[in-house]
Amino acid sequence: MKKSVTIKVDEAKLHEIISQYNMFEKENKNEYIVFFAKANDIQVTCYSSKKDKDYKVMFLGEDPLKHAKKFDKDAVLNVPKKKEGTNKHWILFEDQIGSDEVGTGDFFGPITVAAAFVKESDIPFLKELGVDDSKRLTDEDIMKLGQILITKIPYKQVCLDNPKFNELIDKGMNMNEIKSKLHNQVLRLLKKEHPEVKHIIIDQFTPKDNYYSYLKDEKEVVQDITFKTKGESYFPCVAVGSIIARYSFLQKMNAIGNKYGVTIPFGASQKVTDFAKEFVKTYGKDNLLKVVKKNFANLSEVI
Repeated sequence: MKKSVTIKVDEAKLHEIISQYNMFEKENKNEYIVFFAKANDIQVTCYSSKKDKDYKVMFLGEDPLKHAKKFDKDAVLNVPKKKEGTNKHWILFEDQIGSDEVGTGDFFGPITVAAAFVKESDIPFLKELGVDDSKRLTDEDIMKLGQILITKIPYKQVCLDNPKFNELIDKGMNMNEIKSKLHNQVLRLLKKEHPEVKHIIIDQFTPKDNYYSYLKDEKEVVQDITFKTKGESYFPCVAVGSIIARYSFLQKMNAIGNKYGVTIPFGASQKVTDFAKEFVKTYGKDNLLKVVKKNFANLSEVI
């Protein structure tokens, strides 16, 4: 079973760690991670901190303490934090595939949907890692967990950007029809790779009959799905899919923000509308329509 150790280091000690594992460095595009390395027996992830000048370094492997103590003699194994509700409602522990989506309630940004294949043998690792409903986790938690999960858990993910979403809306599709097609796409791809899996779960967003009605023109439709409201709280595969979907969504939102030199707000509140008005003043209507969902009521107030 994988174990983890997290230590806090200053910049000098950080450079010492990087020097030690530099030959195992892997490509990393996460803005929160300053260094990522993966060897046969250990994974080393160095995180920057917005609160202070120190850095957090997590060692993940069969014997992470052996590595961590080279840099902090007082290092100890991490004890998973038990948040209220964490894992206690999981009701299935056999091999399973599940999907969830993020971004459907946000005026700005894309829709991301992810499906994950979780084996029975993965459950202890997920519990130790602290995997939970992504809605209970901070964005910093999501970025850290997502970086680990995408290297450990088989998954499929699709991102529907705003121009394509708006094109589908113009063709007469509604949000649930779009979501149904995206879920079917990732589930179909993952099911092809793991055809033996019997348990397939979707975090329910529409009644079962409606879901399959939306897919009536699709050539391949995944059948025998369990639909469960708040499925991420009951099935580890949906919880993982939820985290990976939000991890991808946050990366896309950061990319949009970096492109325009702004911090994009989430949701669809009046604060978001006010931000959009200022965005139009600076970048114009055409650029706004590239990064928002045109079927949201916010748009009519902005332009």
